[in-house]
Amino acid sequence: MEAVGINTLLVGLISLLLIYILWNSMRRNHKLPPGPAPLPLIGNLLQIERGQLVNSLMKFAKQYGSVYTLYFGPKPVICLSGYEMVKEALVDKGDEFGGRGRIPTAEKITQNYGIGLSNGERWRQIRNFTFRNLRQLGFGKKSFEEKIQEEAKNRLEPFIPLIMDAVSNILFSIIFGSRYEYKDETFVELLSILHTIFPQIMDYIPGPHQKIASESKKLMLFIRERVRISQETLEPASPRHFIDSFLIKMEKEKDNLNSEFTERNLECAIHDLFLAGTETTTSTLRHALLLLLYHPKVQEKLQMEIDRVIGRDRIPSINDRADMPYTEAVLHEIHRFCDLLPFNMTHMTTKDVEFRGYFIPKGTEVYPLLCTVHRDPAKFSTPYKFNPNHFLDENGKFKKNDALRAFSAGKRICPGESLARMEFFLFLTTILQNFKMTSQTRFTETDITPKMAGFINTPIHYKLSFIPR
Repeated sequence: MEAVGINTLLVGLISLLLIYILWNSMRRNHKLPPGPAPLPLIGNLLQIERGQLVNSLMKFAKQYGSVYTLYFGPKPVICLSGYEMVKEALVDKGDEFGGRGRIPTAEKITQNYGIGLSNGERWRQIRNFTFRNLRQLGFGKKSFEEKIQEEAKNRLEPFIPLIMDAVSNILFSIIFGSRYEYKDETFVELLSILHTIFPQIMDYIPGPHQKIASESKKLMLFIRERVRISQETLEPASPRHFIDSFLIKMEKEKDNLNSEFTERNLECAIHDLFLAGTETTTSTLRHALLLLLYHPKVQEKLQMEIDRVIGRDRIPSINDRADMPYTEAVLHEIHRFCDLLPFNMTHMTTKDVEFRGYFIPKGTEVYPLLCTVHRDPAKFSTPYKFNPNHFLDENGKFKKNDALRAFSAGKRICPGESLARMEFFLFLTTILQNFKMTSQTRFTETDITPKMAGFINTPIHYKLSFIPR
């Protein structure tokens, strides 16, 4: 029995050694960028500091260069660091790096339908329709401003502007053609679902996601019911909202065997729009309020500009932005500093790519590290400090900086960027027009530093008071 046990152990060890040698040989023959030596099966997972994923990936960049290879398990992931490297991949080589990589938890929900996780012809058709239709609905344009102004005004209830419900109601009006009352039971339940799903849905490491799947199923059931109602009341000559437009397109394409305009893609596209357009804007505003509490002089300068340009007798308008350079600079710096999606969404190569002297095979996952773009010392003078001067010239005029990539870049840029920017401006200026914000807590630099939850940066929980001006 002892001999059998020893033989089994030897066979196991030899098998593991052969697997490692073969796997390591294949890895080297791919001519991938350099990176830390991985272990068989688990890759580099043990070399990533627990709870310090951002710092770990930035340390690897310093050690191995602006393009390097990591292994999350047995498959390679290419990490891109710094403004120049990310721009070259996502913008200059946008077609080659324009695929969407895997997000296992989210795949269980949408099964790669919709817009967020789809690839190839499905992604192209749904993405192009979504961009075009949202623009036709006034997405991000002056004609849509009144909806945001209404929600911003409605949320100026005693002292605490509740943001997420207002942002969600804007999306409801785009997709479903109507808004909900804030105390409506269905609306309250949907907000609870969205809070539960995001940001945990972005977790890469497998874990207990039963609750997320259950909540996502509830959201999908709600969406399916709204699609059914729209089908029953549809008037093709007079589309009312996004669902109507998609249903009309479905009918036109029903005989096209290559069409991706199906109910499944409609439901998943709506699901993707909700996840992308609710918690992200809410988190950015929560970051903003915390930063203004820590920097009261910035808050004061913002309110002085608001009083000078807008006054206190009318609600802010998107047209005011052109006359508010300091406000524009602060908003852009908030996006940069909070660095909401530090790794972007996972990309994937759509073909074999020669990149910076390396060979990256088709289907390889890519992490464009936006955290390294937003902290690039070549583009920002104080990359780890909150500093609105990053977006102001010597005359105090607003200046753009191409290294701000809060909404990604290239083929996979966020379709809701224009709406998100409009919402951010109107919500924040409306709050500051009406309230001075204070807190009994004495915050530190560590407190205002973004904290990762899943793949999204979130602010700490904090209490503040809204003092009417």
